[in-house]
Amino acid sequence: MIRGLIAAACGGALGSMARYLLSYVALAGITWAGFPVGTFTVNAIGSLLIGFFMKTVSSSLVMTLLTVGFCGGFTTFSTFSSEAVKLLRAGDYPMMAVYIASSVVVCMICVSIGMWIGTLLKN
Repeated sequence: MIRGLIAAACGGALGSMARYLLSYVALAGITWAGFPVGTFTVNAIGSLLIGFFMKTVSSSLVMTLLTVGFCGGFTTFSTFSSEAVKLLRAGDYPMMAVYIASSVVVCMICVSIGMWIGTLLKN
């Protein structure tokens, strides 16, 4: 139990730092007509990674480190939700709909691709 907590905490710290570097440094302030590129990119990459880890990691402790910890710290569902609400409150309903729909669809596709890549590399 304690090893799992430590693994999740360490992975979460690394994932949060990676999210900060990608979303708030590398992609800082980049939008496409109001579309939050940084959060979208982080969530898509995190979805790809979690799918990959699901197919390639056999150790439950390493799985905790990488999925619960790293991917949990890296992806930004709460930020995604707050940005969707900001678009809603701004009355930008079309962009809000595009953001929500594309985030869900792209991230599901990324999980599937990550699983497919993991299956290919594992065999």
